[in-house]
Amino acid sequence: MQRKDKLNYYLDIAQTVSERGTCMFTNSGAIIVKNDSIIATGYTGSPRGRKNCIDTNICACGSSTADNCRSVHAEANCIISAAYSEMIGGTMYLCSVDKATGNIKSDEEDCCSMCKKLVINAGIDRVIIRKTPTEYKEIIVRDWVFNDDSLHAGALYK
Repeated sequence: MQRKDKLNYYLDIAQTVSERGTCMFTNSGAIIVKNDSIIATGYTGSPRGRKNCIDTNICACGSSTADNCRSVHAEANCIISAAYSEMIGGTMYLCSVDKATGNIKSDEEDCCSMCKKLVINAGIDRVIIRKTPTEYKEIIVRDWVFNDDSLHAGALYK
């Protein structure tokens, strides 16, 4: 039996964390790892104290914009569970699963713009996103800083 590589090991853990999600359509799991230690975990879910979509059977994620979603994203929940000093230089592992099929969402290319800002400010160096059970996409967070998608066309970089 061949030993699983570390990236897929951590992605498996992120996928397991996604099983706690409370969204009716897509659940994501995130973990932050630094020096081979898991610093924090997070999953997609309603803010503490609010009713979960899966419990009310009402969810706005099926609408045309994710801004209507009641859930806190996995990345955000993971970041707010960790101390800043522990996250600096760490790696975030993400896995999103379609609730209807149970399949990994291979079309997940990036974090949303809000989560990108959180990841940048958390001091995380890399984000690894699961594409299939063995394949993933690696993002260097510094690239998000220099390729700022929040600036309008023609804006100058500092």
